[in-house]
Amino acid sequence: MRQKPAALPYRNSAFQDRQPEEWTMQHRLTIKDIARLSGVGKSTVSRVLNNESGVSERTREKVEAVMRQHGFSPSRSARAMRGQSDKVVAIIVTRLDSLSENLAVQTILPALYEQGYDPIMLESRFSPALVQEHLGVLSRRHIDGVILFGFSGISEVLTTAWQESLVLLARDAPGFASVCYEDDGAIRLLMQRLYDHGHRHISFLGVPHSDITTGKRRHESYLNFCHAHGLTPCDTLPGLAMKQGYEHAADVLNEETTALVCATDTLAIGASKYLQQRGGAPVQLASVGNTPLLKFLHPEAIAVDPGYGEAGRAAAKQLIDQITGRAAPRQIVIPARLD
Repeated sequence: MRQKPAALPYRNSAFQDRQPEEWTMQHRLTIKDIARLSGVGKSTVSRVLNNESGVSERTREKVEAVMRQHGFSPSRSARAMRGQSDKVVAIIVTRLDSLSENLAVQTILPALYEQGYDPIMLESRFSPALVQEHLGVLSRRHIDGVILFGFSGISEVLTTAWQESLVLLARDAPGFASVCYEDDGAIRLLMQRLYDHGHRHISFLGVPHSDITTGKRRHESYLNFCHAHGLTPCDTLPGLAMKQGYEHAADVLNEETTALVCATDTLAIGASKYLQQRGGAPVQLASVGNTPLLKFLHPEAIAVDPGYGEAGRAAAKQLIDQITGRAAPRQIVIPARLD
């Protein structure tokens, strides 16, 4: 009989609603073959593989006997996809297209691979409800641990059951391990550099205070610096998107403005496009982020590196240390540095 090639495992934010159609076995049998030989449906075989309820003991024994007879051995990748690998860790990002989060993920993955962990990726889309749904599924799949990119309101869905096996990144919550950026320090570094270069009319493009870290802390740091140095604030807080940076840069630019500080690199990229189209007197752009795209589009920008890569490595190490019992949950702050 000509066999259909085994399907490659696939993972997305809705993985809990899907079961792999086929599993790699020593003799290239598929889940369909196991179902046919056992006289049951594919869903029943899947429930046996996942050790789920809803299968009688007699049926379970029959399916398991067929699997043993034919040398059934789910592949490592398939087992990881079902959360049944010996060492599986989930990474929940807020957005798959986030520039800053991707820089952190790029260092998380090698750190996990080095220690023999299989990572799976999920997306929260800034939804506490979706995070709660993901965590519920991961708990049922017996995932070893989770690195969760946090955002405002996320702490409300965390339970004590996750305290020993979860690390928050970019946000902190009482009782949980976290790796955070030095939000206020990053803005102070930018403002001091601009001030030392003679700028006295410095505007600010930021994020609403509903975002505690990127929004409230960075904006307050700007205001505090202005107050301490006798500068007049000129600010607006549109949001996180590049488009918002482009559309609202004009709100904080006037004839006296010589510098513009952006709370994120995405805002800075949008503002950069506006400045290029606007022409006129040059405005020094400064940003928290230092992503390659910003430096490519606006090489003269002053940037603070929050330490995305360092934060990713620290989060992976902290989680592995918690899983293996080498460390208790703790709070880590990655210092900002000027590029």
